[in-house]
Amino acid sequence: MPASRLRRVAVLVLDGAKPLDVGIPAQVFTTRASMPYEVRVCGAAPGLVTGGDGLSYHVAHSLDALAWADIVFIPGYRAPDRDDPPQAVVDALTDAHDRGARLAAISTGAFALAATGLLDGRRATTHWHYTRALAAKHPLVRVDENVLFVDEGSVLTSAGAASGIDLCLHMLRGDLGVAASNHAARRLVAAPYRSGGQAQYVPRSVPEPLGERFAATREWALHRLGEPLTLEVLARHAAVSPRTFSRRFVEDTGCTPMQWVMRARIDVARELLERSQRSVEQIAADVGLGTGANLRLHFQRILGTTPTEYRRTFAQGE
Repeated sequence: MPASRLRRVAVLVLDGAKPLDVGIPAQVFTTRASMPYEVRVCGAAPGLVTGGDGLSYHVAHSLDALAWADIVFIPGYRAPDRDDPPQAVVDALTDAHDRGARLAAISTGAFALAATGLLDGRRATTHWHYTRALAAKHPLVRVDENVLFVDEGSVLTSAGAASGIDLCLHMLRGDLGVAASNHAARRLVAAPYRSGGQAQYVPRSVPEPLGERFAATREWALHRLGEPLTLEVLARHAAVSPRTFSRRFVEDTGCTPMQWVMRARIDVARELLERSQRSVEQIAADVGLGTGANLRLHFQRILGTTPTEYRRTFAQGE
């Protein structure tokens, strides 16, 4: 984990807040010795906030926490298409963004973020049940109903509660590196990485045995990244034709099989750069990219940086 300053996280609890949406960022970014984050749960005012699903929350902090925070999470809440948040909440979110904080909405929290105007002209998502309502209420937002989360830099949105975990892990990866994100995923017993482009749900029924076989193929491939992994090899393991495998894979994950393999190789390379002293050439061979030049090419294309710069930023013990 790279040496870094403490990052301050505010979780904004609005009336009707959904329990899982509140708990996910609070737990992922929990204040602990191994995590450079401090979390404060806040509301429009300190005190009792009536939540959804029969729960209420006693929050210790007011909107002043948004002026303090580097990251602000807006959990989903009930009936977001009916009423906007109080103007004081909208103003506090806008001020936090103007000051440089990242704003991240989970599920229907996207409606509160959209009310600020900060999503106008940008891609965003929300729970699939509310995507049309979000587009109707905020027509300047480019609503994408077929993704798990959208990262627009200073504003981020995610679909339902489970994809809130994906969004949080994605943010952890950007802040602290893949090793820290994978550690958090293991603690949560969650998938270490699902890309934001993965579909929220399969658009049509897929026989369960085929879905299980594809999951098994992905797991099989993750243990063989140093070997040649072509579309034909993957399809053969799944016992379907390459054409069927490719089509179903895209429907299930939002990316092609070869895009998925490349991203998996880069992820393993990232972790090796963080946690080992192996050379770039050795790592390239370990992850199936052959040469250091090939690793550098794909690293730059996918992450916008070089392996050397990445290691300098995220290597443990620095």
